[in-house]
Amino acid sequence: MALPNANWNYPTAIRFGAGRVAELPEACESLGVRRPLLVTDPGLAELPMVKSALASLRSARLFSSVHSNPVGADVEAGVAAFREGGHDGVIAFGGGSALDVGKVVAFMSGQTRPIWDFEDVGDWWSRADPAGVAPIVAVPTTAGTGSEVGRAGVILDEEAQIKKIIFHPKMLPSVVILDPELTLGLPPHITAATGMDALSHCLEAYCAPGFHPMADGIAAEGMKLIREWLPRSVADGSDLEARGHMLIAASMGATAFQKGLGGMHALSHPIGALHGSHHGLTNAVVMPYILAFNRPAIEERIGRLAAYIGLGDTSFDGFLGWIVELRRSLGIPHSLRQLDVPNDRAEQIARMAEADPSAGGNPLPFDAAAARQVFDAAMEGRLASLSGA
Repeated sequence: MALPNANWNYPTAIRFGAGRVAELPEACESLGVRRPLLVTDPGLAELPMVKSALASLRSARLFSSVHSNPVGADVEAGVAAFREGGHDGVIAFGGGSALDVGKVVAFMSGQTRPIWDFEDVGDWWSRADPAGVAPIVAVPTTAGTGSEVGRAGVILDEEAQIKKIIFHPKMLPSVVILDPELTLGLPPHITAATGMDALSHCLEAYCAPGFHPMADGIAAEGMKLIREWLPRSVADGSDLEARGHMLIAASMGATAFQKGLGGMHALSHPIGALHGSHHGLTNAVVMPYILAFNRPAIEERIGRLAAYIGLGDTSFDGFLGWIVELRRSLGIPHSLRQLDVPNDRAEQIARMAEADPSAGGNPLPFDAAAARQVFDAAMEGRLASLSGA
């Protein structure tokens, strides 16, 4: 069944529907953007979808020097291209890496302080000049990070070897185009990894402590969509209905995690920074181990969630079993060792995980000792007897 076109205004202006990338020129015009810089990655830059988008835009220029795990130099080069080209807005076009770089380029285009001065620590975002943030249109081509509705970008500080979250409220794109046609034909392994990233966002937001019923509701519905549509998306790259539902679920995950994230991201950030592993895939691998660790704090909530998404066994073990089986059916490795993550920097990863901003949203305290416990279990593929109790 074809999904209808729809316009939403939460958390920002969203245009959903097949073929709506054709509205990109009008979206720029609505923001007063006449000379946009289109930021994407090198692979997408050569595809017809990007070439067509550029052809539809007068005075647009392309920037595609974006790593799969974006680094500070990507942003610096993008800002230089923005200023040299006299651009007045950014189109962030692609997967999570391109979206994050595009947003941070728009943010940094009018700032005078270095990028790391705006890390998501305390109120560092208030150091920025809000008038210096260029308008942003976001066009995702994967259903995973949900960065199109996020107010931050994750950028690797190469010197420190730490992934840092650069945050500002005005980094939220003003217009988002969710066009499922742009995700058709995405390889199964990328569809699986990005879809599991969306699941990790919904799940960690739902489990994060604190009172935020709106985020909980969005996260729960996002997981219900993922349960139904992610396997179909992986099985058939041409299933437009499944692709549409997954795009929506990804945006829901990033909307919900304003409530918080947790140990999955606290671990996957340093693992990705040190070893270059795919972010969504790393989250997928550590997911059941974090769930098992957090069991004492989330068992009742997980039971309610299992019932809502329609599992037959609504116990914690039933939900955990669903996660493990979903990963297996999608070809997700069961252990970090299968991602070729070495064990020689376990202590460093544990310390970095404790310092990661996401750690504060974990349902149980997630210090270096806890992170090391989960890391070791994930390396060995061992779920039994793993608990934060």
